[in-house]
Amino acid sequence: MSRISVIAALAAGIVIPSAVASATWDVVNLHPAGAAASVALAAADGMQAGEALIGDIFRAGLWSGTATSWVDLHPDGASSSTVNGTHSGQQVGFAIIGGTVRASLWNGTAASWVDLNPAGATNSNAFAAHNAQQVGRANVGGSNRASLWSGTAASWIDLTPAGATSSIAFGVHSGQQVGLALFGASSRASLWSGTAESWIDLTPAGALSAEARAIHSGQQVGLAVIGDTTRASLWSGTAESWVDLHPAGATISRANAIHSGHIAGEAFIDGVVNASYWNGTADSWINLHAFLPAEFISSVARGVYSDGNTIFVAGFGVNTATGRSEALMWVIP
Repeated sequence: MSRISVIAALAAGIVIPSAVASATWDVVNLHPAGAAASVALAAADGMQAGEALIGDIFRAGLWSGTATSWVDLHPDGASSSTVNGTHSGQQVGFAIIGGTVRASLWNGTAASWVDLNPAGATNSNAFAAHNAQQVGRANVGGSNRASLWSGTAASWIDLTPAGATSSIAFGVHSGQQVGLALFGASSRASLWSGTAESWIDLTPAGALSAEARAIHSGQQVGLAVIGDTTRASLWSGTAESWVDLHPAGATISRANAIHSGHIAGEAFIDGVVNASYWNGTADSWINLHAFLPAEFISSVARGVYSDGNTIFVAGFGVNTATGRSEALMWVIP
C-alpha cells in the first residue's frame, strides 16, 4: 500500500496503530476473472484457498499469489464446494453432492477429490490439514462430532470428549488438534492429541465460553467470551497460558489463524469488521483493513503464512464499487 492510501485511511477516520504506519503492507486482489464473488479462507506454502462464485455455483479453488493463478477444484457432480484449509499440497473443505454436505480432500486438482464423509454421517465438513491428517466435523446421530481423518472416510476418528453433547475440530498441526466441545450451554476451547481421551480444556478462568480455531508449533488461537465481550485469544497448551489479544477500542475480536507466531483474524471497530494481524500481544495489533482502498467497507483475515522472510495474510473484503466480496492477500517482507 502506498503512503497516499495510508493518508486516505486516516482521513476516513480509520485508526492506524504506529506499527502499521511504519510498515508497508501490500494488498493483492485475488478475485478471479468472471467470478461474481470470491473469498480466501486459508494460506500455506505460498498457496491461498477458498471459493469463487462462478455461473451461480460456489466453486472450491486455489491460488498461488495472483488472481490469474486461480485453479478450479470443484468436483464433478457437486452443486457447491469450498476449500477451508490447505497445507503441503493438500486442500480440505466440503462438496455438496446429491444434497449432502460431504467433507472433502483434494491434492491440487478437481480430479483428485476424495470423499471423507464417514459411514453413518448425515453430513460433514473438513476445516484444516497437516501432515496427511485432516480435521473437521461429522454429524452422527444428530450431533456434530469433532473429526480426525488420515486421507479416507474409513480412517475417521471421533474426538468428542466424554460428557460433551457435540464438538468440532477446526485446526491440526503435528499430531495435535484444536476446536470446541459443547458441555450444556458452554462451549469449551479444546485441544486433542489424536484421541477423545486426550482432550484438554483450554477455556480460561472466568470465560463464559471459548473456542480454539487454529494451531501451529504448540500455540493455539481462537476466542474467549469474557463478560459480554468476545476476545481474540492465544494459548500455549493450557488454560492458564491464555493471552488476551483483544485490541484497544474493539468491541469484538477473533483470532482465526496462526503460523510461526504470526496471527490473523478480525476486530470490530466502530461497527466495521477489520482484517487484523497480531504477533503475540494485544499491543501488537495491526489493522490490515486500513491498507485497503476506500471502496472496501469491511474485511476479514482467515489465513496466515510466513516463509521466514515474508508474511502472507489471506482473507476477503466487501467492495462497494463492484458490489461483491473479493478474495484478498496482504503481504509484508
